[in-house]
Amino acid sequence: MPALPEQRHRRVGAFAAAREVTMSAVKVRRWTREEYKRLAEVGVLHEDDPVELIEGEIVEMVPQGSGQMTGICLSETALQAAFGSGCHVRVQGPLALGLHSEPEPDLAVVSGGPRDYAAAHPGTALLVLEVAEATLSYDRQTKGSLYAQHGIPEYWILDLAHRQLEVYRDPGPVAEAEFGFAYRTRMICLPGDIVSPLARPDARVAVADILP
Repeated sequence: MPALPEQRHRRVGAFAAAREVTMSAVKVRRWTREEYKRLAEVGVLHEDDPVELIEGEIVEMVPQGSGQMTGICLSETALQAAFGSGCHVRVQGPLALGLHSEPEPDLAVVSGGPRDYAAAHPGTALLVLEVAEATLSYDRQTKGSLYAQHGIPEYWILDLAHRQLEVYRDPGPVAEAEFGFAYRTRMICLPGDIVSPLARPDARVAVADILP
């Protein structure tokens, strides 16, 4: 006799519950930064592959649009002027964040100059900026939680779709965040607004100057 709808539902529910128990016992293996580096050395990954390592997962990055590239260039100029000597603005350069993450943010302001990182990628930044077109949700949730987890004090998202700058500060534990950390202060800055980076409170960055 065919199972009644209610019986089928119970069977499916029981199967789902058993699968959940089984999957909870399975440990997902994460790549380390050292293993990620070796993948490139042996040719599994290539220098031009648009990927980055996020908490042990190798993530493919979205191709850049012309607006995104323009926003990156404008923001690089503005941030270098704001931070001045003693700091270096890295464009899409890796950050060595812990054992399992090596993101490549659109811009990262780091202390020192380019030669200071000839032997190893920086392990932190004064400010990180992502220019978002199709990746706004990912930049807010995944990237934001990652940068907060590793104590980066300030995170900016240049939101091209809504023509605004999102400024995130005060990283700390937040249970519901993807990696258990998030920025607890968020400020929306519009084209007529001026923002000063935490590390350079006397500097002024006009939002209109970094929007394409």
